[in-house]
Amino acid sequence: MKIHRYFVFVFTILALCHLLLASTGCIQPGLDSFNQQKKTNSEKALSESEIIQGLKEALRVCSKNVVTRLGRLDGYYQDPKAHIPLPESLQKVRDILDRAGLGQRLRDLELRMNRAAEMATPQAEPIFLDAISEMTLDEAKNILNGPDDAATRYFQDKMAQPLAGKIAPIVREQLSKAGAVRTYEKIMGEYQKMPFVPDVSANLTSHVVDYSLQAIFDYLAVEEARIRNNPVQRTSDILRRVFGNN
Repeated sequence: MKIHRYFVFVFTILALCHLLLASTGCIQPGLDSFNQQKKTNSEKALSESEIIQGLKEALRVCSKNVVTRLGRLDGYYQDPKAHIPLPESLQKVRDILDRAGLGQRLRDLELRMNRAAEMATPQAEPIFLDAISEMTLDEAKNILNGPDDAATRYFQDKMAQPLAGKIAPIVREQLSKAGAVRTYEKIMGEYQKMPFVPDVSANLTSHVVDYSLQAIFDYLAVEEARIRNNPVQRTSDILRRVFGNN
């Protein structure tokens, strides 16, 4: 009987101590400290080389998917988000050109510009891969902890101008192969014969490069968000390891 009373007494004391600790907030900080340490250990589980390897792998996968999507027949032309319109200078005089019977040539020019972008995009893939290889560890860490399009925006901010310069010769060549340059020259030749019309000129290469890169970066952001948010899109061990903790 005395032993029973002893255990009751001890249990009561322990219960009172627990309530006292909980009321003074001693237990919760301990739990918070444990959870924080658990999180820190999880972060340490990713080595620096894995972080940068994972980010580069993600951009390589995203780039390949974007190139596959856009670098095919009608990849630009039939996609409302990627479609390349006529240069603004030609759009301003479109009514004049339509009345002169050049409407079909304008539509043909628009098609050929999109065809040039579709042919140029696959050839630009090695340029993107070279740019990805230049990513540093600090940049990779910032990207990993950033928003869904952090890698894309880093890539766009850092590489847009160099990429434009490298892609421009490819686009210029493809514009010629697609017949866009010849079509444009014919339109301008007919237009300049018309009396009292405003001067019009357009840089087809610059126009196509600008729209092509914008479409590439837009879809790159879409692909990046998929890898970050959808486990199914993490198609390699390193992607699952790096993005699975986010």
